[in-house]
Amino acid sequence: MKNIAIFASGSGTNAQKLIEYFSTSKTAKVKLILSNKADAFVLERARKYSIPARVFDRDDLYENGEVLKVLLENDIFFIVLAGFLWLVPGEILNHYPRRVVNIHPALLPDYGGKGMYGSRVHRAVIQNKEKESGISIHYVNSMYDEGDIIFQAKCEVRPDDSPESLAERIHRLEHKYYPGIVEELIIEAQNESSK
Repeated sequence: MKNIAIFASGSGTNAQKLIEYFSTSKTAKVKLILSNKADAFVLERARKYSIPARVFDRDDLYENGEVLKVLLENDIFFIVLAGFLWLVPGEILNHYPRRVVNIHPALLPDYGGKGMYGSRVHRAVIQNKEKESGISIHYVNSMYDEGDIIFQAKCEVRPDDSPESLAERIHRLEHKYYPGIVEELIIEAQNESSK
């Protein structure tokens, strides 16, 4: 049974779906929630499901190695970003090669990069009169939203969409696909590491 750490900065609906999904999995379980915001609602979700949670600051992530230390102490095998808005430092990426993934609420490479998250993405998609949007699950590297794409799913953008209505359809895609893809990736990474 492998341990997952989820990094999240906000409400944590994807984190909750991952916790629920892996609560019955024989592959892995969510062992730890990490957040850079002490008031993030994801911490409430962690409490509800009795998942240990840690809040950290920039120094812990980028300077003093505290976050990596916590990951190692908890025997974390795989890292899932679920609405986490900071870059993951090279020290962690090197320790978890191809074992850090993120989900983005658009069809990358379009509408990605620094500052492109949440309703900002949906607003840009609607303003540009795109016919479709969707989700991209990708490996994390040292740049925002530029890691190799693993999986995409699409939905239509309707003429009367608001950022909120489009976000609702995107959330449904995220919740439907993210946990299962993460499980497949963990199995793959496990097979790789046992070679």
